[in-house]
Amino acid sequence: MPELGFLKANLGQLQLTDHSSVDFFSESNWNDRTFLMTTKLSINVNAVAQLRNRRDLPWPSVTGMARVALESGAYGITVHPRPDERHIRRADVGELEQLLRKSFPGKEFNIEGYPSDHFVSVIDASKPDQVTLVPDDPNQSTSDHGWTIGDSEELLKRVISRFRSRGSRVSLFIDADPAVPALARAMGADRVELYTGPFGAKYTPEARAEELAKLKATAEAARAAGLGVNAGHDLTRENLPELVAAIPFLEEVSIGHAAIADALIFGMAETVRLFRAACGDPIHGR
Repeated sequence: MPELGFLKANLGQLQLTDHSSVDFFSESNWNDRTFLMTTKLSINVNAVAQLRNRRDLPWPSVTGMARVALESGAYGITVHPRPDERHIRRADVGELEQLLRKSFPGKEFNIEGYPSDHFVSVIDASKPDQVTLVPDDPNQSTSDHGWTIGDSEELLKRVISRFRSRGSRVSLFIDADPAVPALARAMGADRVELYTGPFGAKYTPEARAEELAKLKATAEAARAAGLGVNAGHDLTRENLPELVAAIPFLEEVSIGHAAIADALIFGMAETVRLFRAACGDPIHGR
């Protein structure tokens, strides 16, 4: 099995733990067709915009960094515009939409946010490939919980129907709870995004095991409900391989803070390469 031999020989490049590498490269996993799905990497550029806004200067360029990420192998770009424009501005959304459509037509634009009137108008104007709906209060610094769907059924059904009718795939941000995916499906969602914050807050495989089991059970419930599965929040090069091994049908991860932090050290192009490897999707020939 030459492909398996190649990956084992390059294990050091993936920076895996001993525990996750055993699962990741098991013969049974390699022969499982679902395991061979590619977990696609989307780079969230909010932190680039936040650094730019610190001095209100035109650099670092949000579109410039997005271009480097896409040229280097990222499958898409994610943004989470907030009403106060603390990081991503509405103008950034338009410029990124034009960049993706004109220069990277095969790549995806994912816009996250709470479905306020302002957010709906942003989506209507940009028509992204994917809309990820989060239950954030506008004053939150970052997303820290998933939807309580029963409290927002009317809102979610309405906006999901609207966005899907305009050609966008819709994903709902959810906690690790196997009961939730069926509710998301009933709202009309196409995918769920698993909130991985509690998993990312644990720093050893042993400590992450309980959270990983919850995520895996929720992902399996989503697949049983006919939903695609994405994941995001506090994912790093160190913990991603465990997640991908546990959920071999994981379709997409969006990486923001960790990717931009690593880009300060390695540069964006190398960071994309490292995260692609951590997703089990190494870039060959570089």
